[in-house]
Order: sequence, then structure tokens, then C-alpha cells
Amino acid sequence: MTEEQQTQSALVQVEKSRAVAGTEAAMVIAKRFKRNPGEALDRILNACTNPKLAEMALYTYSRGGTEITGPSIRLAEVMAQNWANIQFGIRELEQRPGESTMEAFAWDIETNAKQIRGFQVKHERYSKQGMTKLTDPRDIYEMTANLGARRLRACILGVIPGYIADAAAEQCEVTLKSKAEVTPDSLAKLLEAFAQFGVTKHQTEARIQRHLDSMLPMQLVNLRKIYNSLKDGMSKPSDWFDAIETIP
Repeated sequence: MTEEQQTQSALVQVEKSRAVAGTEAAMVIAKRFKRNPGEALDRILNACTNPKLAEMALYTYSRGGTEITGPSIRLAEVMAQNWANIQFGIRELEQRPGESTMEAFAWDIETNAKQIRGFQVKHERYSKQGMTKLTDPRDIYEMTANLGARRLRACILGVIPGYIADAAAEQCEVTLKSKAEVTPDSLAKLLEAFAQFGVTKHQTEARIQRHLDSMLPMQLVNLRKIYNSLKDGMSKPSDWFDAIETIP
């Protein structure tokens, strides 16, 4: 073994020892300061009264002709933070030329419930202009993080009780309905958000079967859920919008 290899091996062992020590310390703290489920739920529901979070909290997708609503990655993260004693994240296990091996995880340190999702990410970006190979570390990081978000969401929801997620989603629905305002500013932000996915004003109007300036508050709420679905990779524009240019 060369001197460089010996140095690398020593560094790996130090990092492993540090990780083990950190994990053991986290478990001790979790056992000493156990969560109070009622207080944790109150914290989560209180967070869901924030209109900014509520706008990003829910997505919708179509399954068998039925629209299903669920917590987005943003809401999942907020639930994990307030449920407490949970470690979660996305990490790169290995990077080779042109590809990364990734892992999304969520671990309830208190109950030892754990969810792990492994996945591969090719360092490629596809667009209408074709495929582009990614070499910039920042571009690679952003792609792995974006593709990991959906797996992370699934991991977090796998360790947090279902009734907690249901209650959080219901509170976000209440917040959205009470705070939804159709204003020129909110419409402009909606169109700007959809434009990232190639969705035009005409397609949006065709979706709601009316001109944008006569949109109802609940239609705004539903369109925001569709946007969250697109952003989280749960659906694609063609699932919601017809390929048209104008409406009558």
C-alpha cells in the first residue's frame, strides 16, 4: 500500500469513527429527551398555519382518473423537524465519471424506525436542445439534490405516523382556503412558476375553463398543488395541460 493510500485509509477510518460517535451521542440524547407526541403535533399544525408553507405544502397527481393530494417534500421536512429526534437527508455514496450513487434516508433515532432509498444519477441534463453532460460540481449537486427530493419525501413519510401527515395536510388545506387571494401579483407568480415547465397562460386558462382574471380562489389553490406536483417530479405538464395555443 502506497503512502497516499495509507493516508486515505486513515482518513476513512477517522470519518467512520466520528460518524459512529455522533450516532451514539444522538441516540443517547433522543432517549433522554423523548418527544411528546401531542406537543410535536401542535408544533407541526402551528407551522401549517403559515401561508407561505401552505402554498408549497401540498401536491396533487392523477391516478386512475382520480386526483390525489399529498404532502410535498417541503411539508415532509417541516414535519420531520418538528416531530424531533429524526435524522434525514440525501448523501452521495460514490461519484464516478458521469454518474453518482446516492442515498436518501430518514431515521427516527428514538424508535429506530428507518427508511433508506438508494438511486443512481447520471450527470446528464435533457432539454429540447438535446442532452448535455454535466461537469460543473454545482450543476451535479443541484441535479442529485433535485432527484433525491422525491425519495427523501418517501423516507420521511415512512417514519412519521400517517395520522400526523394527514393532520398536517388538512391544516394546510384550511390555511390555503382561508388565505387564497386572486390578485394580479398572485397570478403573475403563478404564470412565472408554470413557465419553468413550458406551461403557457393559454394552457392555464384552458385548464380552468375561464380567463385568468376571473379565476376563483379554489382554482388558484388547485393550480398551486399542480405546480408543486411538477416541481417534486410527481407528474409532468402533459398530465394536466393540453398542447394548445389559444382558448375561445
